[in-house]
Amino acid sequence: MRILMLTELYPPAIGGVEIHVHTLSIELVSRGHEVAVATLWQEGQPELEIDQGVRIYRIRASMQRAAFLFSEKGRTYSPPFPDPEVLWSLRHIILHERPDIVHAHNWIVHSFIPLKAWSKAKLVMTLHDFSFLCATRQFLHEGTICKGPALGKCLKCAAKHYGPTKGIPTLLTNTISARAERNVVDMFIPVNQAMAKETQMAWHGVHYCVIPNFVPNDLSVSCDHNSPLLAQLPQENFLLFVGHVSRVKGAEVLLQAYAEMGSQIPLVLIGRAVLDFSVDLPPNVLMLQSWPHAAVMSAWGRCMVALIPSICPETGPIVAIEAMTFGKPIAASWVGGLPDIVEDGETGLLVPPGDAHALRKAIQSLLDDPARREYMGAMAKQRAIKFQVREVVPRIEQVYQQVLHW
Repeated sequence: MRILMLTELYPPAIGGVEIHVHTLSIELVSRGHEVAVATLWQEGQPELEIDQGVRIYRIRASMQRAAFLFSEKGRTYSPPFPDPEVLWSLRHIILHERPDIVHAHNWIVHSFIPLKAWSKAKLVMTLHDFSFLCATRQFLHEGTICKGPALGKCLKCAAKHYGPTKGIPTLLTNTISARAERNVVDMFIPVNQAMAKETQMAWHGVHYCVIPNFVPNDLSVSCDHNSPLLAQLPQENFLLFVGHVSRVKGAEVLLQAYAEMGSQIPLVLIGRAVLDFSVDLPPNVLMLQSWPHAAVMSAWGRCMVALIPSICPETGPIVAIEAMTFGKPIAASWVGGLPDIVEDGETGLLVPPGDAHALRKAIQSLLDDPARREYMGAMAKQRAIKFQVREVVPRIEQVYQQVLHW
C-alpha cells in the first residue's frame, strides 16, 4: 500500500503524537509499504527528508505567517479549517505520492478534506485527543472533566483557553469541521474506549475501531546511556514525571502531594515547563527541560516509580507504556485512557484526578513496600508487551485493508 501520514508535528519535535506517527511510519515501511509524511515546517528543519525509508515533506502554512497566534515559538499548529497553503502543498504531494490511504492524526486533516474525493484515497483518522469534540482539545470545563458540549459553556472555555479573538472563531470552525469529518472519514481510530464513548462514535453512526497507542518492540535500543544529560539525574533512586509541566498534566497536584510527603526521595520532572499554575517547588524537586527521547528512555530505566497524575482525560499516554516497558510501577490518575493501560493494584495504583492526598498515599505506599513495587514492576513489564508495535500495527493494517475494500 501507498500511505500518506498527516500530522502537525513530527520529530525532532517531541510529543506523544509525534512519536506515535514516527514509530508507525517506520514500522509500515519495514512491513513493505510505501510511506510518506506531510507535516508542518518548523524553523531549522529541511523541507524534504528521507528517514529510514519514510519520505518526510515539511510544508509551509498560511497560519504560520501570523506568529502572534502561537503561544510557543517553534511549535506551530494547524487551525480547525483548511489552510490555503497546506491544501495547495498537499495537492502536489498527493500527485507525486498517489496514496491509497491517507492517515491523519490531528487538525491538519481539515486541509485534506476538500481534496479527499479528488485524491480517490481512503481517509483514516486516529483520535489522539478530544479535538473532534472540544475546541481546546482537553475536554475540561473549569478544571474538571467536561460533561459534554454546550454552546455557552464551550464559548467560555474557548475564549479563556485561546483568548476571545481566537477562541470564538476556533470553536465555531471546529464545530463545523467536525461535521465534515464525520461525513468523509472512512474509519476513525480512537485510542481508547473512553474516547470512543465521549466522542459518541456509535451515536453518530460512523465507522470506528478502538486501537491503543504503542511503543517499539525493543525500547532498550532507544536508550542513550551515554547522554551527558543523565548526569543531571540524582545518583540514588528517584520518582519520575515526564510530560508538559502543566496544570492539566497534574504537575500542580503532584507538587502538592510531594510537599505533603516530606520525602527525601527526589522528584524529577522532565518536560516543557508550561507552569500555568503558581506553586513553590518543594525541596528535592528537580525540574529539567525537554530531553531527547533516547535520554528520557534511559531515565525511565533508573527511576523507582513513574508518576502520571493528569487531571485531563488522557487519551492513551505513551509515557505510561514506556515506563511499564522498563518495569516501573505507576501512580496515576483514574481518568481517560489510563485505566486501559494501568491495571489498578496490579501494575500500579490509580487515584481520583486532582486528589493530592490520594496521590500522596499511593506514592508513599509504593515507596514503603519494596516487594509490592517489585511485583508491580514485573507485571507492568509483562503487560506492556500487548502495547508493542508487533501487536498493534497489524490491527492498523487490517483497518487499511478493510476501508480499501469498501
